[in-house]
Amino acid sequence: MNYSKEVLDHFKNPRNVGEMKNPDGVGKVGNIACGDVMWVYIKVKEKNNKKIIEDIKFKTFGCVAALSTSSVLTELVKGKSFKESLNIKKDDIINSLGGLPEIKIHCSFLAIDALWEAIYNYLSKNNLEIPEKIEKNHQKVIKDLKIIEDKNK
Repeated sequence: MNYSKEVLDHFKNPRNVGEMKNPDGVGKVGNIACGDVMWVYIKVKEKNNKKIIEDIKFKTFGCVAALSTSSVLTELVKGKSFKESLNIKKDDIINSLGGLPEIKIHCSFLAIDALWEAIYNYLSKNNLEIPEKIEKNHQKVIKDLKIIEDKNK
C-alpha cells in the first residue's frame, strides 16, 4: 500500500501520543470492519465563554492510517474551541496527510468519532447540553463498540 510521506511521518513520529492523567474528557471508538480501536483524551479550559481543547492525546491500536489520522487530528484541534473542533471533516484530516488510500479513508472518520466521544464525555460529566449531532454519533459509537466486544468474546 502506498502512503504519503506525511502519513509515514505521523506513523513513525506520532504527535500527542499517550494517555493523559486526569483528562476532562475521554473518547473510545472502534471499527467493526478492521478492528482498529482509538482513545482520545482532552483537557479543556474556558476562554471568552468558549470551551477550548487545551491539550489532547491519543492511544490507538491499529494500522498505519489509524495511527496517522489520530496523530494529525490532535494537531488540527489542539488550542481550538469545541465549535471549531466539531467542524473538522474527514477531508481536513486526509488533506493534512497528503491523501490516504481509498480503503483507509474510514480511519479519518474513526479519528473524528473519537474526538466527538471525548467532547461528549466532557459535556455529560459536566451536566452540559449535548448537541443532537453529538448524541446521535454517540449512539452509533456505542452500537459499534458492542458489536466489536461481542465479536471478540
